[in-house]
Amino acid sequence: MGIYELSIERFMALEEADCQARIRGAKAQLGERVAILGHHYQRQEVFQHADYTGDSLKLSREAAQSNAEYIVFCGVHFMAEVADIMTRPEQVAILPDLGAGCSMADMANLAKVERAWRELNEVLGDADQTITPVTYINSAADLKAFCGRHGGIVCTSTNARKILTWAWQQREKVLFFPDQHLGRNTAYRMGMALDEMVVWDFNLPRGGLTREQIKQAKLILWKGFCSVHQLFKPEHIDQFLAQYPETRIISHPESSFEVCQKSHEVGSTEYIIDVVTHSPPGTRWLVGTELNLVKRLAMTCAPQGIDVHFMSPNLCMCSTMYRTDPQHLLWVLENLVAGKVVNQIRVDAKEAEQARLSLQRMFDVS
Repeated sequence: MGIYELSIERFMALEEADCQARIRGAKAQLGERVAILGHHYQRQEVFQHADYTGDSLKLSREAAQSNAEYIVFCGVHFMAEVADIMTRPEQVAILPDLGAGCSMADMANLAKVERAWRELNEVLGDADQTITPVTYINSAADLKAFCGRHGGIVCTSTNARKILTWAWQQREKVLFFPDQHLGRNTAYRMGMALDEMVVWDFNLPRGGLTREQIKQAKLILWKGFCSVHQLFKPEHIDQFLAQYPETRIISHPESSFEVCQKSHEVGSTEYIIDVVTHSPPGTRWLVGTELNLVKRLAMTCAPQGIDVHFMSPNLCMCSTMYRTDPQHLLWVLENLVAGKVVNQIRVDAKEAEQARLSLQRMFDVS
């Protein structure tokens, strides 16, 4: 009897109602031994079973404070890595579907970042004395460890402003990865001119930049992006305002510069939820972030007389997040009931130690 005795194939054809009932049953059997974490972008059929809901960092912190032996993260790979780094050694982090990744996180891997660091070092003389590396929480554990080794730090969409302020206090330049838009939107709203920023194209030698561009830049932005948030366009805002001119616009900072410039409010998922839910009755909002979150927000706000609309005329859901379905969640839970752990996420001990350095710097700053 091996660890995969309860194979995933046995679960994929289950009817929805049966699957949901068995999830509830497995949760009841496991009790406090398991904590299910549900990210805001998760589909409702899975989200409804979460013991903790929120953004990725908040969820990992809550998991670490729980008594659960098993942390089942209904999110994507980098989130489960953060949970493994932040939870106690005896706690086990699990990702229901190993295919649930993040295309933006994948745009910056360790090999590309280390090559960029070497090339920057050749231009600037000593990158460790002139550049603070900042990685968005939406990145692999080895990049958080890279920042730990090089005096760098992690940021979230909530604390990016504080983190960038700290980073420039340490050194004159910042290398920001993997999301160029969060870096650009945050720095611009802090008062930095666009011509003080450059974009590092990781597919080109020296990022496609001249030596002079690198020397003059204060912010070096990695050419990465969130495919979901890039589907929002300024014309979507213009078209909606033509029909409903009283509408307030709110966007996530992973959206393009042009979209954020047309928005009345820009902030993290938690910020968006807080601002919209606490607005006066009769307010109409056009929201630029992931579809599952917006649909959930619209349902919550409707009884309060707050109208919430999705910015794009096309469906914009996180396809990799969507891979976590009720069948995969049930598979994980029933294996745990049977005494088996599937899809455990383990970060190498040395890598985790270095990643904690950059995470701890973030906690100290923010």
